[in-house]
Amino acid sequence: MADNLVPVRRALLSVSDKTGLVELAQALSARGIEVLSTGGSAGMLRDAGVSVRDVSDLTGFPEMMDGRVKTLHPGVHGGLLALRDNAEHLSAMEQHGIEAIDLLVVNLYPFEETVAKGADYATCIENIDIGGPAMIRAAAKNHQFVNVVVDVEDYAALLSELEAHDGATSYAYRQQLALTAYGRTAAYDAAVSNWFSGALDVAAPRRQAVAGTLAQTLRYGENPHQTAAFYTSGEVRAGVATARQWQGKELSYNNFNDTDAAFELVAEFAPDNGPAVAIIKHANPCGVARGASFIEAYQSAFQCDQTSAFGGIVALNGVLDGQTAREIVNVFTEVVIAPDATDEAKEVFSAKRNLRLLTTGGLPDVTTRARTWRQVSGGYLVQDRDNGRLSLEDLRTVTKRAPTEAELGDLLFAWRVAKHVKSNAIIYVKDQATVGIGAGQMSRVDSSRIAARKSQDMAKALGLQAPLTIGSVVASDAFFPFADGLLSAAEAGATAVIQPGGSLRDAEVIAAADEAGLAMVFTGMRHFRH
Repeated sequence: MADNLVPVRRALLSVSDKTGLVELAQALSARGIEVLSTGGSAGMLRDAGVSVRDVSDLTGFPEMMDGRVKTLHPGVHGGLLALRDNAEHLSAMEQHGIEAIDLLVVNLYPFEETVAKGADYATCIENIDIGGPAMIRAAAKNHQFVNVVVDVEDYAALLSELEAHDGATSYAYRQQLALTAYGRTAAYDAAVSNWFSGALDVAAPRRQAVAGTLAQTLRYGENPHQTAAFYTSGEVRAGVATARQWQGKELSYNNFNDTDAAFELVAEFAPDNGPAVAIIKHANPCGVARGASFIEAYQSAFQCDQTSAFGGIVALNGVLDGQTAREIVNVFTEVVIAPDATDEAKEVFSAKRNLRLLTTGGLPDVTTRARTWRQVSGGYLVQDRDNGRLSLEDLRTVTKRAPTEAELGDLLFAWRVAKHVKSNAIIYVKDQATVGIGAGQMSRVDSSRIAARKSQDMAKALGLQAPLTIGSVVASDAFFPFADGLLSAAEAGATAVIQPGGSLRDAEVIAAADEAGLAMVFTGMRHFRH
């Protein structure tokens, strides 16, 4: 079986994307392969001078119902499914005038593209392919004898295989085609199912599917002993999946993860409100800041934790300029991602061959609803992306002292950063820049102390008389279960606090804040990030 070569004598070509169709048909015809086709594909081939036979000749029925019915017929499916070494199948073919089809070339109605364009419900329904997936599944099941090609990029490999085997194909090749074919129909059905759940606003359908298209095979995963690959979901969202890479090595598994984290964070800050920069290491921010310019924002973000920024990811919410690029290259940086970059910035980076520069053409909309997936043993956890946002009107002052206007601005800044810091998260902010971040600790008070200690270390390294947490505000991604975490922040010099509230000891925490002279606001919303 492994060396079984099957000659291709008859091919059915029925495609939505007609890229390369004429050239493929011409090459097949030149080998003496009979070409069958349908509708627009057949018309295009005839116009190009290719001898083509209509599928209706096989079925004895014309295309009908606006093309909805044309290939759903034993004349087609019998030709795809018949076992060529089964006498009963061969007898049935002869009795009913069914001709064997050795090669099926089909790509499907552009359902995903139609949805991405924002088409209405009826238009999306009309772009659900029925006959195409049915033929693909039939041909793939019978790959012992039949070749099925579903992607335009596989045309050249098909012709090479036919050339290598004098018009025949190997079993191993047909197996690979079947694998790709079933992956395509599975992804297609997943796209339809997921669109339906969104269109009908069903948060938890009985069955949930996820699918992707291979974009890149990675050198390894989180560690060298792990294999890995990057798949795109088809989601129309500016970010690492849609970015253009201008230079540098291929992104690694960890690069993809960290770069996505950096860009999603910096997108929290609208460009209309000024330049913002985020520096990420191991999916956690080590510095985030706004500034009058990108170089000012970068310098403020870098000042938060210069040690951790080494080998990190830098994300900007606007166009990277040459001056900022020159500042960035002073520190070893893995990846820089921004909506765009000037020619001057690209020239500056060109001297750093290993530095990756990505541009996305825009920022992701962090307010839209989308689903995230996480695998656990035996299943998946699916939830909405955390798109929670607050305005000043959403804050509730619970202490005797209300925050000042400047404190309120920093509190909201800190709250946006908190969404992107692993729990337990404590974020100190001063003048629209993080000055201390504690992430991922089992105890909230430990996160608070770590953030303060980092600020103290940076003050010493910068030659400052006092850490930048003096006069800062602090955000906690979840409530303080005890007053000790809040008091630790007060000891670090924080003057105002933003936290969800909702603890059984809220009264105790509020009293501690009042005694320390802190202003504190409750959000009624938490930002756990595990």
